[in-house]
Amino acid sequence: MPEVYTVKVEEGMPATDGKPSVGPVYRCIYAKDGLLELPSHSQSPWDFFRDSAKRNPNNPMLGRRQKTDSKVGPYAWLTYQEVYDAAIQMGSAMRSLGVNPGDRCGIFGSNCPEWIIAMEACNCCAVTYVPLYDTLGPNAVEFIINHAEVSIAFVQEKKIPSVHKWLHFIFDKYWTATLFHELVGLILSCLDRCSSNLKTIVSFGNVSTTQKKEAEEHGTSCFSWGEFLQLGSLDWDLPSKKKTDICTIMYTSGTTGEPKGVIIRNEAFMAEVLSIDHILFLTDRVAAEDDVYFSFLPLAHVYDQIMETYCILRGSSIGFWQGDVRFLMEDVQALKPTIFCGVPRVFDRIYAGINSKVSSGGALKSTLFQCAYNYKLRYLEKGLPQDKAAPLFDRLVFDKTKQALGGRVRILLSGAAPLPRHVEEFMRVTSGTTLCQGYGLTESCAGCFSAIGDVFSMTGTVGVPMPTIEARLESVPEMGYDALSSEPRGEICLRGVTLFSGYHKRQDLTKEVMVDGWFHTGDIGEWQPNGAMKIIDRKKNIFKLSQGEYIAVENIENKYLQCPLVTSIWVYGNSFESFLVAVVVPERKALEDWALEHNLTGDFKSLCENLKARKYILDELNSTGQKHQLRGFELLKAVHLEPIPFDIERDLVTPTFKLKRPQMLKYYKDHIDQLYKEAKGTQV
Repeated sequence: MPEVYTVKVEEGMPATDGKPSVGPVYRCIYAKDGLLELPSHSQSPWDFFRDSAKRNPNNPMLGRRQKTDSKVGPYAWLTYQEVYDAAIQMGSAMRSLGVNPGDRCGIFGSNCPEWIIAMEACNCCAVTYVPLYDTLGPNAVEFIINHAEVSIAFVQEKKIPSVHKWLHFIFDKYWTATLFHELVGLILSCLDRCSSNLKTIVSFGNVSTTQKKEAEEHGTSCFSWGEFLQLGSLDWDLPSKKKTDICTIMYTSGTTGEPKGVIIRNEAFMAEVLSIDHILFLTDRVAAEDDVYFSFLPLAHVYDQIMETYCILRGSSIGFWQGDVRFLMEDVQALKPTIFCGVPRVFDRIYAGINSKVSSGGALKSTLFQCAYNYKLRYLEKGLPQDKAAPLFDRLVFDKTKQALGGRVRILLSGAAPLPRHVEEFMRVTSGTTLCQGYGLTESCAGCFSAIGDVFSMTGTVGVPMPTIEARLESVPEMGYDALSSEPRGEICLRGVTLFSGYHKRQDLTKEVMVDGWFHTGDIGEWQPNGAMKIIDRKKNIFKLSQGEYIAVENIENKYLQCPLVTSIWVYGNSFESFLVAVVVPERKALEDWALEHNLTGDFKSLCENLKARKYILDELNSTGQKHQLRGFELLKAVHLEPIPFDIERDLVTPTFKLKRPQMLKYYKDHIDQLYKEAKGTQV
C-alpha cells in the first residue's frame, strides 16, 4: 500500500480580486490519470437492475421477515425476476394513468420491498422519484409535493409507531400523536392543499373504502398495491432514457426552514454507484451474488439509496429490518448480513453493548479481552492488514464480538456524521472486518470521500476523494484557515461527475454554493500527510448532530429569543453528540421575580448557578421552542446561565453584536463539556 493516497493535479492560487486563496487540486491515487467516467452504454440506474435480473433471475433480491400469529419467522425472499416483473408492471400502470417520462412520483414509507419496487418502477419509465419524509419539519410532506409537483405517490399504508421509535432513536425526535397515524392518512390530510398536483395515491398494502372516498372528494384516486398492479402489463415498450434525465429530487434541510430540492441526474447517481465498485475492487473485494445487505437506514436519504443500488448492480440480496428498533439486533442475527452500513449513533450503541458484556464477564475476562485488544491494536498501528494483525485473537476472542453483527460482516461503512475515534478504533479491532468512514452530502450524491478500509492510519479521517471527484481547500481568512499553509485548512470544495445539478426552482441558492464550477460544501477540512481529509469545523452556522440531522442554529436561536426570560442565547451542538445545549443570558428582573416567588435568595450570579433556576429557564425555553414548532432534536437538553451579557471585551461578539461562534466555544468549552456530562447523566 502506498504512503500517500492522493495526487496533485493543479497548483494552488493566492488570493486575488477579493477572492480567497485556494489550495492545490487533488484526486485519489485510484484516479490519478483521470476521473472515473460513466461507460457510454449506461444511461439509467434501470440498466443496473435490468442486467442483474437477466444474469441472476432466481437470486434472492428483497427479503423481509414473515409474521404469523404475532410471531416473527425467518426471512422470505422475492427473486430478481419477481421484483423485475413487479417493477415493469407498476411502470406500465403509471403510464396507463398518464404519468409520463420526467413527471414526479413521491415515495413515502419505511424501508421495505415496496419502496425499492416503486423506485425501480420510476426508473423503468424515466419518471423522477421524490422521497417524502416528515423529519424535515412541519408541513414538509405538503411542501415537497407542491414544490416538486408530485402527481403520483406510493405510500406505506400500515400504522408505524415502531418506525417512529426508530426515527426517534436515530433523530432524537419528539413525535406528536398525529404522526402515529397511517401515512396514507397523513397524505390524505394534506390533499386539500396538494390536490392540484397529486392525482394518484398507491398504498404499499391495502386502503379502506373511507380513504378512497376521502381521496375522491379531492379529485384523487387511491389504489391498493394489488389493484394498481392489475392496471399494468408486462408487455409494453419502455421509454428511452438518457444520462441527463433527472433520476431523483431529494429534499434536504435548508437554513431558513424550507427544504431544498437537490437535483440528481442519472449520470451522477450511476457514477457514484460505480465509484464504490471501483474503489472496492482496488482495495478490498466487490460485492457479489452471495453478499447480503441489511437495510435499516432511511431509504429516503441518498446514503442508503446508493448502497442498495450498488447491491442491485452486483446482484446481491437486500434484507429489510422489521421497522422496530427493539428488534433491530434480532433482525441482524436472523439475516447475518455481509455488508453493514451505519451511522455513528448505531456504532456507539454496539460499542457500549460489547463493553458492557465484557465488563459483566468478570475481572479475568476483562483483562484478557484488553490484552488481546491492545495486542491487535499495536499491530494494526504498525500497518498490518486486518486479517494478519492478530489471527489467533480473532479466533479466540474477537470471533465472539463480531457476532454482534451476525458474524458474517465483511464490509463495514459509517457515514452521515463524524464517527468518534475511540468507537472507530474499537470497531476496527473487534469486528473482524475492515471499516470505512466516509463523508458526503446529498449534493455530492452521498460519499465524496472514503477511508481505505485496511489503512489504519486513516482512523479519525474521512479518507480520500472518491474516483469521481476532485477536491481542494479554499481559505477562510475570517476563521483563520489557510489552504496554502504547511497544514492546509479551509472549506472543502468539490468538482466532478457525481455532483448535483442544482436546487429545484432555486437558482439563487445554487449560485451561492456553485462558484466557478466548484461546489462549496461549507465544511472545513484539513489535509493529512497521507492524503486523507479530516473534518474540523463548519463554515456556516449549520452543523450536523451525530445522527446526521442538520441544525440551522441561527434560525433556532431566533425562536428561543422569543422567550421573555432570556436576553441572549448561544446554541451549540457537538457533531459527536445527538442533542443540543446552550449558554443563556437570562433577563435579570424576570429571573429575580421568579426567585422571589419561590423563596430563593442570593444575588443574580448565585441565581444563575442555582439548579432550580437552570431547570426553570430550560423548561421555558423548550416550551417556547415547541410553540414555534422546533423539532425534537432542536430542543435543548441542558443550559448554562451566564450573568454577564456577551460582550466585545471578551471577544464573544462582533461590533454589530453577532455571535463569534469559534470564540464562544473556546471561552465556554469547560461549561459545554459539563453540560453534556450532565445531560447524559439524566438520559434514560
